[in-house]
Amino acid sequence: MRFFDPHDQLLITQRRLPHWAQDGCVVFITWRTSDSMARDVLERWRADRNHWLDIHGIDPTQKGWKMRVQELPPDLMVEYHDRFTTRWHEALDSGHGACVLAQNEIADLVSNSLLHFDGDRYEMLDFVIMPNHVHLLATFPDKAAMVEQCDSWKHFTARQINRRLGTQGRFWQQDAFDYLVRHEGQFRRLRDYIAQNPLKAGLRADQARLWSKAK
Repeated sequence: MRFFDPHDQLLITQRRLPHWAQDGCVVFITWRTSDSMARDVLERWRADRNHWLDIHGIDPTQKGWKMRVQELPPDLMVEYHDRFTTRWHEALDSGHGACVLAQNEIADLVSNSLLHFDGDRYEMLDFVIMPNHVHLLATFPDKAAMVEQCDSWKHFTARQINRRLGTQGRFWQQDAFDYLVRHEGQFRRLRDYIAQNPLKAGLRADQARLWSKAK
């Protein structure tokens, strides 16, 4: 299993969010439904985060700002993640939106899509399908494949889900959040986070879908 190497080649794709990719590296990815975050919650979170970054000399509108965050002293890194990463995930777990991924047939569509090319285009390690978002751990042999595969998953499942529900329009939020895993200990913590996410969010067993290659 390979983890992020700051000295190896890195592909950064800039969309609404910057996306980092590295050949064969374990990546933690989150994508959410378009109605999963209340606008006022999102705007307040983004304003607070940008203010904090500005205080510490980082401009979030500039390409490479995530690298600047990774270069912060350890105590500031901990503060950043405590104040913003943890808060972001707690907001998702609050269950905003229609939460249609809690329906078994919708979760089946997403689960089948995630596993369809496992062992071919990527290696799926773990995932959880929550009522309004998805977390997964995977590796991609080609660093250019990660963003393309996320686009493929989202496009295919959105079309199928809209057809099943008789709806139309954007189902998933445009960008995914991705994070290259730094070391074995971090990988184990993220795997545990995925496994415990439904319980911590107060969900019943039938409201989330868990899968792990470790089982």
